Amino acid sequence: MKKERATVEHDPFAVEQREWRQRQSKERYKQLLTIASPIFLLVLWEVMSRTGMIDIRFFPPPSAIMGSFYKMISSGAMADHIGISLYRIFAGFLAGVIPGVIVGLLMGLYSPIRHFVQPIVMALMPIPTLALLPIIIILFGIGDLSKVVTIAGSVFFPVVINTAAGVLNIDRIYLDVANNYGAGKVQFFFKIALPGALPVMLEGIQMGQAIALLTIVAAEMMGATSGIGYLIWTSYKAFLLKDMYVGLIMISFFGYLFSLLLRGLQKKLLPWR
Repeated sequence: MKKERATVEHDPFAVEQREWRQRQSKERYKQLLTIASPIFLLVLWEVMSRTGMIDIRFFPPPSAIMGSFYKMISSGAMADHIGISLYRIFAGFLAGVIPGVIVGLLMGLYSPIRHFVQPIVMALMPIPTLALLPIIIILFGIGDLSKVVTIAGSVFFPVVINTAAGVLNIDRIYLDVANNYGAGKVQFFFKIALPGALPVMLEGIQMGQAIALLTIVAAEMMGATSGIGYLIWTSYKAFLLKDMYVGLIMISFFGYLFSLLLRGLQKKLLPWR
């Protein structure tokens, strides 16, 4: 009996299967914690509101907020605000990410371009894009284009800096191998520079999507007649705090959703990480 047990314990397949089950159990536990934390926060908020521990005028219970959300969905007003905000976010995000990746790769690959562009990037990056919003509105009007340009300007800088840093951090051995085998510029760009910069680049893109959400809310508060940011600001001014919280929760939801999507993309593109 002891001999059979020892054989099972040293069976490579059984050991591998046991370790796999342990990893799966840990992953399920982590997923449970991820789901449990927001539920716990909402339940705590509900209890504190209902028991009078916090002022219900300023912190209405989540159940009341969900009632306002349902009414806004039923009337179609919420769908209009969400649709226009998502359009502005996606358009601005792509308008900032695509040139950011291209410029970042060129800065990392070519020293003259890096020395020419880097001072401009470093000089403009500390200026908040929202501080330039009045000028952007003068140039592009109060419509969607000004919001797209504002988001693109906010997203561009973290993407270009992270992409350039990713290229510069590529191990020298890969560059030597590419040179020894006579790789052309196109091959070098797509086979060495882009894959090598991808991990750091994706971190910059992840940062960019968070900045895009922050920017759209502020931009729609300052100069818009629709969108989630406009909903938050007008609800606050009219003291319709349940509607205001609906807007805040929607922004939080989309931020979490976009983060999950980008993390999923990162796992697909970088399965070894």
